[in-house]
Amino acid sequence: MSAPSATATAEQPTGSPRYVDLEVGHELPELVVRITRKDLVRYAGASGDFNTIHWSDRVARDVGLPGVIAHGMLTMAQAARVVTDWAGDPVSITEFSVRFAKPVLVPDDDVGAEVVFGGRVAALLDDNVVRVDLTATCAGERVLSGARAFLRLS
Repeated sequence: MSAPSATATAEQPTGSPRYVDLEVGHELPELVVRITRKDLVRYAGASGDFNTIHWSDRVARDVGLPGVIAHGMLTMAQAARVVTDWAGDPVSITEFSVRFAKPVLVPDDDVGAEVVFGGRVAALLDDNVVRVDLTATCAGERVLSGARAFLRLS
C-alpha cells in the first residue's frame, strides 16, 4: 500500500547511512504527516479495518473516545517511514515495535491531524546493527511510546 495522500514532508537523505559513519545521538530527518478523514477511509479499504471508531464521531464518543481516531497501524506505519526513508532500504529493518500512548484524534475537517515523527540513533550494536528510538507527537502530545527499530546497515 502506498502512503496516505496526506501531506508528508521530510528531508531527503543524500545516501544510505553507513554503520561506521554513525554515532549515538545522530538525529534522523523529521517526518511531518497530515492525516485526514479521507486518509482513514483509504486506509480502512486497504487494510480491511472498518472499525466504526475510525469514521463515526457518534460511535467513537459512545465508546469513550473524544472523536474519530486514526488506525494504530497507520500511525505505526508512518513511524516506520522515518527509518525506511533514512536508511533507503526497508529490508534493513530487522525488528520494529511500538506501544500506543495516545490515539491520534482526526477532526472532521480538511485540516485533519498533524503528526510529527522523529528518531535518533540510540545504540550501535554488534554485526552492524543500529537501534533507533522513535518519537511521534500530535497536538503536542506523545502518541507512541517505546517505539524503536533495529536495522542492519552496511
